[in-house]
Parts: sequence; structure tokens; C-alpha cells
Amino acid sequence: MLHSLKDLNGYTLAAEDGEIGHLREAYFDDAGWTVRHLVVETGGWLSGRSVLISPHAVRSLDHTERCLHVSLTRGQVEGAPSIDSDRPVSRQYEIAAYDFYGYPYYWGGTSLWGMMDMPMGGAIAPFGAPLTGSLLEPRREPGASGTVAREIAEAERDAADPHLRSSAEVIGYDLAANDGSIGHVDDFLLDEGSWRIVLLVVDTHNWLPDQLVLLPPSSVERVDWGTRQAHVKISRQAVKDSPSYDRDSRGSPLHEDQVLAAQRHFESMV
Repeated sequence: MLHSLKDLNGYTLAAEDGEIGHLREAYFDDAGWTVRHLVVETGGWLSGRSVLISPHAVRSLDHTERCLHVSLTRGQVEGAPSIDSDRPVSRQYEIAAYDFYGYPYYWGGTSLWGMMDMPMGGAIAPFGAPLTGSLLEPRREPGASGTVAREIAEAERDAADPHLRSSAEVIGYDLAANDGSIGHVDDFLLDEGSWRIVLLVVDTHNWLPDQLVLLPPSSVERVDWGTRQAHVKISRQAVKDSPSYDRDSRGSPLHEDQVLAAQRHFESMV
């Protein structure tokens, strides 16, 4: 089932022993187009501190109660590495956080989630002891010497730029086709099982009045932080010819028909 990422904002995060806070935004990577972290505002509980929760921890989504249930305790969240959500998330931080929770690295394999096609879905992971010392301290591989373990960690950190983007930041970015502007990013539709972004919702009202269209992430050539633009490798005419999208149809058979129509439209162009 596809769900609006923007609609998830404000959802309560419920741990095994109480509320953690409310979802503010998400970080996704613009290489795999998958949500990798949920940014949670903890309010007064942790003095307003923001924390990142991995989709690995999400056991279920309750859209009626607007709640995400996670297989974590408040103590685990409190002891997790601190994050400054106003700065980019580094691979160094991701390693520290994943080691702390005991999750497998999503960047360590050929599947969507490293060695898996889906996140763990709240499955119990080995809980690491609270971190002490520098976040640079590497996770030791079995039988590896300190030098080898450090080299492994350095290679993991340097392997690639995480390409993480804030959903709150990118929503509102202008979209530039190869022959002119087509509108701006309005939302993302994601698969609730894999947390993969399946389609971008594009508002074309400055060009095609009162029309929303759906674009596949594969149409995005690059995201430019400096100009607040996403560049797509399609023409304005292709967008104009695409089926319109009704956001109010979510949860109905009509919504599925609109999604399939959009996917078929762009598949026919390949």
C-alpha cells in the first residue's frame, strides 16, 4: 500500500513503554529513493531533543490513531547517539547509531536494505551498550585486530556519500524538466513495507492550473541543494500528457488506478 509521506508528519511514535514524541520529517536517500531515518521531536521528555529512528524499528503503522509503533524502549532512545537535525547526517553518525541499535547497515549490500529487501519491521535486534567515547570508535569484526577493525570502519565511512535529503526540505523544491519548469515537489508516495519512495507528487499549478501529477523517482536526474531544484530528464509535454492525480482518492480503488496509470505512462516512454 502506498501512503503519503507528508501525511505521516505529526504521527505519534509509541515505544514499548510509552510515547517517544512526534514525527517531524524523514531523511531519504536520493540514490535508492528510500526513507532511511525518521526525525522525531521528543518535546519535554528529552528537553526538546530530536532523535532519529530507523524504519528497522517500526513494527506497525496505525493510520486511524495516527501512530507508529516501534520495537524500542524509551531508555534505548534516551541513550542513543545525539543528533543535530539542522546539520546533514553523516555516514559516521549512521554507523554509530546502527551499531548502537544492532541493525545491519543498509549500504552494505546490493539489496534495498543492504542484505535485505525490507527493513526488519520491528524484529528484535541485539541492543548495543550505551556508547562511550568517540563516535569514531569502530565496530569490531569477529577475529579482527584493532587496526583491521579501524580500517574496515574507515572504508565504510568513506565508501559513499549517504545522499540523505530532508523530506521537509525537498517538498517545495522546484522541478525543472529538460525544456523548462514544470512545478514543484508537493509530496512523496511511499511503500509502507519497504519504505521506498515509489512516486513523487508534483504540483503544476503555475503552469497547468489546479493539476497534480505523479512522477517516478527514476525521472529525477539530480537534486540541487544550492538552487532548491530537482532536475528531471523528461519534457514538459510528457508531464502535460500524464494522468492527473487526486490526493483525496487515497485509500480507494481510484487511487490505485491513478498510480498504475502514471507508472504505465512513464514506462511507455522508456
